Amino acid sequence: MTTWKHLTAAPHRLFFLLGSLQALVAMLSWLALLEMPGLAEIAWPAPAAHAWTMLYGLFPAFVFGFLFTALPNWVNGAAIRRLEYLPTALLLASGGLLFYPALLLPGLDWLALGLYLAGWAFGLMALLRVLRSAAPGDHRQPWAVWAAALSGLLGVAAFLVWRMTGQGIFLRLGEVLGLWWFLTPLFLAVCHRMIPYFTSRVVTNYVLIQPYPALWAMLAACLGHALLTLLDAPQWTWLADLPLAGIAFWFTARWGLRSGLTVRLLGMLHIAFVWAGLAFALFGIDSLMRLTGAGNLGLAPLHTLTIGFFGAMLIGMAARVSLGHSGRKLECDALTWRLFLTMQLAAAVRMLPDLFPDWIDYRLASLAGLIWLAAFAVWAAKYAPFYWRPRADGKPG
Repeated sequence: MTTWKHLTAAPHRLFFLLGSLQALVAMLSWLALLEMPGLAEIAWPAPAAHAWTMLYGLFPAFVFGFLFTALPNWVNGAAIRRLEYLPTALLLASGGLLFYPALLLPGLDWLALGLYLAGWAFGLMALLRVLRSAAPGDHRQPWAVWAAALSGLLGVAAFLVWRMTGQGIFLRLGEVLGLWWFLTPLFLAVCHRMIPYFTSRVVTNYVLIQPYPALWAMLAACLGHALLTLLDAPQWTWLADLPLAGIAFWFTARWGLRSGLTVRLLGMLHIAFVWAGLAFALFGIDSLMRLTGAGNLGLAPLHTLTIGFFGAMLIGMAARVSLGHSGRKLECDALTWRLFLTMQLAAAVRMLPDLFPDWIDYRLASLAGLIWLAAFAVWAAKYAPFYWRPRADGKPG
């Protein structure tokens, strides 16, 4: 009971533990699909299973753990209650665990996705309560983050409708919503708030750069890319991608990349955001190549965004929350730094077969997965015990 008491003492504890387990299982499942491509063909096509696990299986527990912790502080509002975060966690965990046997057992996926959908909706309602009862102030970023999480709910619903009807348009919708309306806008909005704020706590005489027109332009570009993708017009997504890349690189420069690198824990966030600009640029180049008939970059832009940006930012932000909310010093030790750099290696290795298909064997994708899995497994082994142990400083929470 003492372990359960500590594990449920604060929202991030239970969610980050669930997220760590889910991330490991998600990557293990994908490696199994790569090496045994017929494994999940009984109920799910392998690409659809991969899309679900990477977009909706790996990140949401971390997302809700972070938002349940940070969003009440952002709006100076009431904390998320145990009766809100425990049902959310248990429903998401139940649906997430059932998903993997559902790959092999037709019909079970309806229950798995339904439970996941219910947990997601429960979490959104808890966050909505906090936002609606918040103290007066500028809450544009929190609402943008909540709207992105709502889009994730719609994406889960689209996957469920696909499984119930077999209509491929809903699978496509679920994939596009998950990447371009849920994860990318959410990560961008969080970075817009947190990177300059954390940098200001470290760098003297630092000026916060958080222009909202630039953020709205980025979110609008995400919407535009999604719509063009759904219209099957990848040759025109450069109209959204290149402005998105330009704004991202502008933020990188204005937020002080060089200054941010002086502190490792902060440097991880700055480095992760560099991957965002690179990913959007690659999406734009890929689109122009398709427009001119010069080929394409395959899945390199996608994995630059998901492994490079999302994966690196997850490691950096989760480490920061885990340290700060366990009563430990906000310092990145040598092991965490090496694990973060290993994640960068995994992203680079995964990009190579698509960037240089004539020279590099595509089986390198499995090596990238193994590198990612090894690094995250060590990260989880280091930080997971924080979640079921009391705070190091003796304080509650």
